[in-house]
Amino acid sequence: MILSVNNIHKSFNEVPVLGEVSFHIEDYEKAAIVGINGAGKTTLLRIIVGELEADEGTVILSKGKSIGYLAQHQSVLGENTIYDELLSVKQGLIDLESQLRDTELRMKNASEDELSDLMGSYSRLTHEFESGGGYAYKSELVGVLKGLGFEESEFSKSISTLSGGQKTRVALGKLLLQSPDLIILDEPTNHLDMSSITWLETYLLNYKGAVIIVSHDRYFLDRIAGKVIELDNTKATVFTGNYSDYAAKKEMLRIAQYNAYVNQQREIKHQEEVIEKLKSFNREKSIKRAESREKMLNKIEVLDKPTQVRSDMQLKLEPRIVSGNDVLHVENISKSFDKLNLFEHLSFDIKRGEHVAIIGDNGTGKTTILKIINELLPPDSGMLRLGTNVEIGYYDQEHHVLHPEKTLFDEISDEYPTLNNTEIRNTLAAFLFTGEDVFKKIDTLSGGERGRLSLAKLMLSESNFLILDEPTNHLDIMSKEILEDAINSYTGTILYVSHDRYFINKTASRILELENKTLTGYLGNYEYYLEKKVQNNPSTTYSTGSISAYGANNATIVSNSKVGNIDAVITYKSGSAHSTFDSTTSSSGANAANNVSEGKQTWKAQKEQQAAIRKKENALKKCEESIEALEKRNTEIDETMTLPDVCTDVARLQELSKEKAENEAKLEELYEQWEELSE
Repeated sequence: MILSVNNIHKSFNEVPVLGEVSFHIEDYEKAAIVGINGAGKTTLLRIIVGELEADEGTVILSKGKSIGYLAQHQSVLGENTIYDELLSVKQGLIDLESQLRDTELRMKNASEDELSDLMGSYSRLTHEFESGGGYAYKSELVGVLKGLGFEESEFSKSISTLSGGQKTRVALGKLLLQSPDLIILDEPTNHLDMSSITWLETYLLNYKGAVIIVSHDRYFLDRIAGKVIELDNTKATVFTGNYSDYAAKKEMLRIAQYNAYVNQQREIKHQEEVIEKLKSFNREKSIKRAESREKMLNKIEVLDKPTQVRSDMQLKLEPRIVSGNDVLHVENISKSFDKLNLFEHLSFDIKRGEHVAIIGDNGTGKTTILKIINELLPPDSGMLRLGTNVEIGYYDQEHHVLHPEKTLFDEISDEYPTLNNTEIRNTLAAFLFTGEDVFKKIDTLSGGERGRLSLAKLMLSESNFLILDEPTNHLDIMSKEILEDAINSYTGTILYVSHDRYFINKTASRILELENKTLTGYLGNYEYYLEKKVQNNPSTTYSTGSISAYGANNATIVSNSKVGNIDAVITYKSGSAHSTFDSTTSSSGANAANNVSEGKQTWKAQKEQQAAIRKKENALKKCEESIEALEKRNTEIDETMTLPDVCTDVARLQELSKEKAENEAKLEELYEQWEELSE
């Protein structure tokens, strides 16, 4: 075990953020910490690395182990160039190399007595240099920089001239080259394009150390994590497996908790009804039984109602009118900035109802295409044409569509003046802005809050053609899932740019890849795109959540599938005209027969269970009817015994008294029978 986190508590201004958080990380283990924005993920990381002190609890790092931490936001790294900044990590090897060169020079002019000592020293230094990776550190450094998206022409750039995202990539590169025993990464993919994320995935998978990751990139977590630590309502729950395993188990757990709550509520209601019924019998035994049940009921630890998953934020996208079938026609557009030629002669069409994702590396011009379509930038050449009745709704990753000087309330009311105060407040509440929050200035909002406000405006626009630029940026996983559901149920047309592969796979019906200044189309989601990439580039390796693709001379993609009741393996081979299907089932007929037989047995068991329930219900009904009849008869006897001509007739009174006594004995039996049947 490399790290032990025990019973961590942390509060800010008496508001608990973490409580009773405990988990451990084994050597070489890859773990993810997940939770909604504000759950305390970054706070926990800062406590682990010692930047923040916990109110209670301990963090224990194994003796002699090193730890490296990548924060979301970097402080000033220095005035070095990018290359020199990373090279500083290898200063020890640089010093060793200098000592080796110096020893070599001294050996040339040394006497025989000196030479023996120098050769021993040289041998020791050489061994230390080799074991530390001395002959490979420069190529390793270049590989890390290129993997993180830096071109060789950028290596000599001063860090002081870099953007925040570029500085984060430099800090990540330094951390990877340091090779600590435990790497802790806080949102490492935020400033990486798809190629760099894929490179980082491969690097971390092969990393000979432990890794803890906080990330909203579900695809990334699926590939890397073997353990998921969920922070929810200040508590930590540990799940084994990757993100998809966690999501499935979490849903099962949520359903089990909800069922337990519903069953307990049903049992409480039932016991209250039984208690009420027993009291209504108005007999000493029945009243005692009722009191006994009341005591038992008061001892029950009542379960809290589980919060419904993704029930807070409400996003429903629906177009006001239907557009024509041809939504957008783009023909031969080109765009350059100074000497930078982004793309040229791009042409594509978008039809009504399509969900099209534009993907590609950073700096290729994806956002520029969206801005040209929105007439925020002019193309250098070419033309664009919108179809009939097309109404555009635009989501800008920088949120330039928002006005920083306005309040949230004014932002909505100015854009949609027909809405009254209640409607505006209800809209903002649907995106988690309540109370005095609606009067906050937009320039005080976090990135996630601005994203939610932009989504609120997008929903109100009722547009039939949505153009979205990185819509999942700054959204937590729960909000991403809400957006995915809204997009998948949207009947209009969508064109978006995203680096979120999980999101693309869930929502795209077509992919346009911008690469080498041209667009290549793929009719399908992200997994289909990867399949075709392997077929077109057999030497490339890609990996997806459920499909693994290995580049080779005869590249194959193996997908575990289920066709009907047959478990199957579907194999796609590059260069072949058709996909081949190999069933792993030796006899589909036998399987089908077994399934039918199992189905009959299940149906029979259900019928028998239903019959038993009906029988019990009928018995309970008859018991209640018998009790009612006997109680009614006893009431009649009491009334009869008070009549003048009966109360003086001794024989008649004895007869009625005997009947009532027999009824009372029967009632006692029926009360016990009713209590048993009522369970």
